[in-house]
Parts: sequence; C-alpha cells; structure tokens
Amino acid sequence: MYDFSYPLGNAVKSTRYQRGLTQLQVAEMADIDVRTVMNIENYKANPKMEVLFPLIRTLRVDARTIFNPELERDAPMFQQLRLMVEECSEQEAEALIPVVESGQRMPSKLGRNYIKQKQSLLIPILWGKAGSVL
Repeated sequence: MYDFSYPLGNAVKSTRYQRGLTQLQVAEMADIDVRTVMNIENYKANPKMEVLFPLIRTLRVDARTIFNPELERDAPMFQQLRLMVEECSEQEAEALIPVVESGQRMPSKLGRNYIKQKQSLLIPILWGKAGSVL
C-alpha cells in the first residue's frame, strides 16, 4: 500500500508556511486537534477522511500533490495559476482559454514572453478574486 504520509505532510507544511499560518491556526480553521496537524507534518499520521477532507479544503491544497505527487509541477506559478483558475467563473475561464491556447501555439521562448506580458493583465484580475479566498 502507498504511504501518503510524506506527500501529505509536505503539502500541509509547505502550504501552511506559504500562507504564514501556525499549526494552531490551521487546526482551528479546519476544526481539528493541533496535535493532528503536528503529526501530519511530521509524517506520523494516517488521518481519516473526517480529518483529511476539511484540512486540505481549509488549506486549499491540491489533492494531486498528495495522491499523485509525481504529477505535481515544481513551479509555484503553476500551483498559483491552478488555484486562481479554480475560482474563475465560467465566463472568466472562457476568456482565459484563447490566451493559453495562443501561448501554446507559439515557439517556446516566444510563447513564454507572450504569457509574461499577458500575466501583468490576467494575474491581478484573477488574484483579486482568488486572493480573497486564500
């Protein structure tokens, strides 16, 4: 059986650090015991769904980082973008698709430059919406 304690512990700890939260704050937000958060971060817990679900929802951890860590991209921009896109309305997502598609059709270097230029417009718009949730 696969040991989820390492990807879970890493995901919880890194997300908590990124958000500037203490273990106690996370525990209170997820309505779980602080010792549970400590044990998870120290790879000594195999939490039940009643604990896992509110914890990863509270921290907004992408479940792929826990259950499919090999698929996780290391770049923080991909993680940030994924969280922002998840908060988009259908209309906002529809507006983003042509931008992403046009960047994918360009040669790699040119595509990255295009995306960086558009980032100054898209990220603040999306972050304004997703940032209030995070």
